[in-house]
Amino acid sequence: MLDKILGGLFGVAIGDALGATTEFMSQKEIEAEHGIVKDIIGGGCWDVQPGETTDDTAMTIAVAKGIITNFEDPIEDIGRQFLLWKNTNPIDIGITIRVVFKHFEGNWFEAAKRAHDILDGRSAGNGSLMRCLPVALAYYEIYKMEQISVAQSKMTHFDDLASEACIIYNRIAHRLLRNDDLKTSILAEIKNTRYEKISSLKPDCPADGFVVNSMKWALYWLLNYVSFEEVVIGATNIGGDSDTIAAIAGGLKGLEVGYNNLPNHYKNKILDKEQLADLANQLFEIRERETNA
Repeated sequence: MLDKILGGLFGVAIGDALGATTEFMSQKEIEAEHGIVKDIIGGGCWDVQPGETTDDTAMTIAVAKGIITNFEDPIEDIGRQFLLWKNTNPIDIGITIRVVFKHFEGNWFEAAKRAHDILDGRSAGNGSLMRCLPVALAYYEIYKMEQISVAQSKMTHFDDLASEACIIYNRIAHRLLRNDDLKTSILAEIKNTRYEKISSLKPDCPADGFVVNSMKWALYWLLNYVSFEEVVIGATNIGGDSDTIAAIAGGLKGLEVGYNNLPNHYKNKILDKEQLADLANQLFEIRERETNA
């Protein structure tokens, strides 16, 4: 179980660090400048250091810390972690979350609704999906897991499309933590949903920050490629919102294969590796405690 939890968190960070190099680039631009990005090399639009991660990993860490602080009702503590992160002046904050921060006056859900209105109803970004995995890692009871998945999404993303994606994603993760097969888990959880028709054909949509499109691309890589490297490299080199799509896909694939099977040349480059390992151990302890209660 600990190996899986470590694999999930490191999978997010590795995908994020890889994709940060190609974020907002087109496939043609990536090919012209890099050929194929296969390693964590930094650079990109944010000029990150090799192994430096972006908001995807930072907000995942924030969610994990909030859960660890207050397992029973983590939302306010997750929010405090969001604000602590914001106050570090991070290089990248998503549009929806930036608007929520601007209008936050003590109630996250009210701020999310206000942001939704200000953005003319366009609050279905992928910013809550990219950070939701710690919920599945900590909560083994599926009703509680779904409840917290929705709540952490609604803190910043009012649109139901965002929370729907978080539930599907974390239900897949829940199955993987029971040692179910990844492809079988995905197909079971996307049945009778808007994602049901994901196939061997690349999605007919841009690889952008709209949560439905991001989810479709992540599922495409997960369903059609076998190794962790193939999944995150594929997502990285499609461009667009590549860091988030690679992080989303990397989280589930890392959860499936486990930390010990992740490539060392990726794991060792992650600058936040000590913090991620510590959080994984704390989430594992919580899960063990709750499972045996």
